[in-house]
Amino acid sequence: MALLHNRISQKELKERLYQETEPRTTISFYQYFPIADPVKFRDEFYKALHELKVFGRIYVAHEGINAQISVPQSHFEALKNYLYSHEPLNGLRLNIAVDDDGKSFWVLKVKVREKIVADGITDPLFSMENKGKYVNAEEMNQLMNDPDTVVIDMRNHYEYEVGHFENAIEIPSDTFRQQLPIAVDMMKDKKEQNIIMYCTGGIRCEKASAYMLHNGFTNVFHLEGGIINYAKQAKENGLSSKFIGKNFVFDERLGERITEDIISKCHQCGKPADTHTNCINSGCHLLFIQCEECAATYQGCCSKECREVIHLPEEEQKKIRAGIDKGSNIFNKSRQRLRPLLKERK
Repeated sequence: MALLHNRISQKELKERLYQETEPRTTISFYQYFPIADPVKFRDEFYKALHELKVFGRIYVAHEGINAQISVPQSHFEALKNYLYSHEPLNGLRLNIAVDDDGKSFWVLKVKVREKIVADGITDPLFSMENKGKYVNAEEMNQLMNDPDTVVIDMRNHYEYEVGHFENAIEIPSDTFRQQLPIAVDMMKDKKEQNIIMYCTGGIRCEKASAYMLHNGFTNVFHLEGGIINYAKQAKENGLSSKFIGKNFVFDERLGERITEDIISKCHQCGKPADTHTNCINSGCHLLFIQCEECAATYQGCCSKECREVIHLPEEEQKKIRAGIDKGSNIFNKSRQRLRPLLKERK
């Protein structure tokens, strides 16, 4: 009987990944559909994907499934056939990464969650059955040519910062659950205008489109397959990209380039840069943008304090890390500062 979870250290798993010789394909997909027994579904899914040597992160809930994975290229068709063997997933769109080195994941994690997207919605009348109209890349570009079209980015600030659609509106909040009511309030005078919502792979904007319709908006669209699918379609069909910059992704890559434009700045020196990284001080691990020069100067750290910490003996580093609550440890422009996790600690 196959184990239903991993028991090998992360370090060893990562080493195994980089020793692989067969290329991998990074894929993301989601589907809203009712799952009566998420635990049973999760266990069956884990066993099947484990056999296919799939790595990645999958969330299962009563409302559906959300996945970001990688698969050896020789197993791609077998994976596709397995997914399509589930009636609600038959014909499912698989978003294949645009800028992919196959090193996005090194372990398989399938977790049961209350929802596949935490939304904070408690209204029992809300339903995903009534959602906005899909638009593909060509339709997206056509709608955006109309100056009255409103384009809303349903991602977080750190995603929006490195790349977004032309003239897209950012919803200023730290979480998707906060964004939903804010978006309704910000657009309250535009209930009859064309509103296009988008996100990375489509899962958030699809739910957001349903929420807008639930709150009385009439002409709501959402980008099918999100930025990932848009970039693929634009490239295949020779369309000009109205998405500018880099698409942030939630795996080891932390981003895939869509256009050569660099629209963000290094959080340390202010020079043009769009490379996200995590502070290598494990007591901080801040997600921020760092240019190559600052990466060398700060040795991969977010601050002088963290640079000093990484040169301390490991026992002293453990003492400093003890009790630190990193929370949502992300550089947020609205705060205009890095989180001073270690500043006051001695």
